[in-house]
Amino acid sequence: MSSEYAERPVSDPSDGPYAHAPTERSLRVGAVKADITPGDLTGLHPMPGEFSGVHDPLFLRALYLCDGDTETALVSLDLIEAGDITPLRERLERELGIPADHVVVTATHTHNAPRIADVSPGALAHAGGPESFAYTEFVYDRVVAALRRARAIARPARFGVGTGTADVNVNREEFADGRWILGHNAHGPSDKTVWVLRFEDLAGAPIALLVNYAVHSTVVFGTSEISGDLAGAACRHIEDALAEDHDDRDEEAVVVWTPGPLGDQAPRVDLGLPFGVAPDARQRARAYTAMEAQGLLVGAEVLRVARGVRDLTPAVRIRAEQRTVACPVKAGRDVMATMRQDAVDTVPLRLSLIRLGDVALAGVSGEVVTEVYQRLRARSPLARTLLVSLANDRIGYLPDDARFDRPVHSVNGCPVRRGYAEDAIVDGILGMIEGRPARTRAGGAR
Repeated sequence: MSSEYAERPVSDPSDGPYAHAPTERSLRVGAVKADITPGDLTGLHPMPGEFSGVHDPLFLRALYLCDGDTETALVSLDLIEAGDITPLRERLERELGIPADHVVVTATHTHNAPRIADVSPGALAHAGGPESFAYTEFVYDRVVAALRRARAIARPARFGVGTGTADVNVNREEFADGRWILGHNAHGPSDKTVWVLRFEDLAGAPIALLVNYAVHSTVVFGTSEISGDLAGAACRHIEDALAEDHDDRDEEAVVVWTPGPLGDQAPRVDLGLPFGVAPDARQRARAYTAMEAQGLLVGAEVLRVARGVRDLTPAVRIRAEQRTVACPVKAGRDVMATMRQDAVDTVPLRLSLIRLGDVALAGVSGEVVTEVYQRLRARSPLARTLLVSLANDRIGYLPDDARFDRPVHSVNGCPVRRGYAEDAIVDGILGMIEGRPARTRAGGAR
């Protein structure tokens, strides 16, 4: 690995005051934030071209949870996507003892950041070169170190849930001038819900907030500069506010952003900077102003919801599971030339579940659209069912079956044949929530 990826070690407090295996049969939580900004930007842009510089740093945020019996971890990366993350999950099991199927890794989906990991067979994604794989190993090292630290500092905690609303997303599949484009469809389905999971210590100080919201972080796409974009700005605003509220703490609260059903959701204010053409100074400044403004709107709502969460409890039972469903492959259509898709019969759709009492964090390894989540939430026996897109892989877009009647972006970029992904997602996640046996291959089209 090149030296630029070894400049910022994560400390390992394995001999610290919380450095012992969890034994108490109540909730313990640890959270860590670590810088993953690449030192060398060469070859890391997942789209054609190169990154020209760094506007704001990229981070990983790691959340460790244990109920005294079951350990689980959720990691959010300020990246456009992570491919097949199985090698990292298996490494975490080997080195830390956290079961691989209890680990969920997602990305904030900022398009001004690299991708990591390999492309799963049949998936429709940008393939990285040698520089990308070197950066992948750097990120893996940071994740392992961060979770080791989070586990070491985990302390007795309690947990609560709240929801709010933020109107900074909009359906982006628009019919204009006789064709479907990526635009601004104010009448299309759009879930405005902001989910907030609050984890605090027994003295009431926040340890972490888990945020779930459905929006592409593409406000500054086109600047060619490294940035956490909308999700990164929101997390920064929230973490700064929490630090001001508790400036006497040794460990700062961490905000873990998880992408909801964002497959058809764009930022409400997107200046449409032309990709591949350097914007002028005024365009760039307006783009970053729009990024900060929308990040502030989501961040302010998260803080309002978090401060109003009541009935927090330390008595949280954790259950975690993962399943993989083999789905028949559909070739991509009208996709970017840098997209890779192997000629295979099936593509692995990876599903995950982290259940915290009556709260379900349901992970799906692609960009899920609004209607699929609406169907899942309507059928789930748990009212508090959240969907996390881009979980443990990114195989492509995952639209609902009805969408295949239209040549929209999410259908063109979907690697799964019609009649399979929607049922596999809904039935698979419901099966995990309800404890039903797994199906390893998707059923036939409806």
